[in-house]
Amino acid sequence: MQSSRTSAKRLLALALGLGLASAALGTATPAAAAPDTTRAAYAPHAGTGESVTGNNAFFEAVLKSVAEKQAANPSLKSVTVYYNASQAPSFASQIASAASIWNSSVSNVKLQATSGTGDFAYYEGSDSRGSYASTDGHGRGYIFLDYAQNQQYDSIRVVAHETGHVLGLPDHYEGPCSELMSGGGPGPSCTNRYPNATERAKVEQLWANGFAKALQKVNHVR
Repeated sequence: MQSSRTSAKRLLALALGLGLASAALGTATPAAAAPDTTRAAYAPHAGTGESVTGNNAFFEAVLKSVAEKQAANPSLKSVTVYYNASQAPSFASQIASAASIWNSSVSNVKLQATSGTGDFAYYEGSDSRGSYASTDGHGRGYIFLDYAQNQQYDSIRVVAHETGHVLGLPDHYEGPCSELMSGGGPGPSCTNRYPNATERAKVEQLWANGFAKALQKVNHVR
């Protein structure tokens, strides 16, 4: 019996690993979310905590999706990440503002809305764990925006923070309000919506070097 359980656990771990490595990225429903290990929540008290594995999996999936779409244009100095916000109509303004904030903060990557299949999607609803960025275990990613939390905290900061995960940044709840990825750590009174210099530099580095590596891999496979 013990041997059977151990084998089952190993098979489950292997399946999860293969799922996270999947290249195709599209819209995913929150109901199909992977276990909490792939979630990155806005607030430290949301019950999931920081997940480095989840952050990396989400970023790598988005990176691969973008690389495949732009493989025919390797000379581009900046890349575009497309998002579909059709399933989060209540947050249309906040999502647009968050995209604008990031687009004005970094130059190596740009966010652009699409009505078709995006590199990631936004969803809205109610969840006791609050807002989060997640992968579904099959190479797809989405950002879930919780109604109650977006009323308690500055909504644009929440959206900009979660979008930071898409661009490769992890949670850092211990940081000050001036750090966007500190999320809900500083409390509801924090309304800073912009990444600081360190966060901007990290995103620039990730999308200058990381994209080039992903693009090489895609071209090599082809």
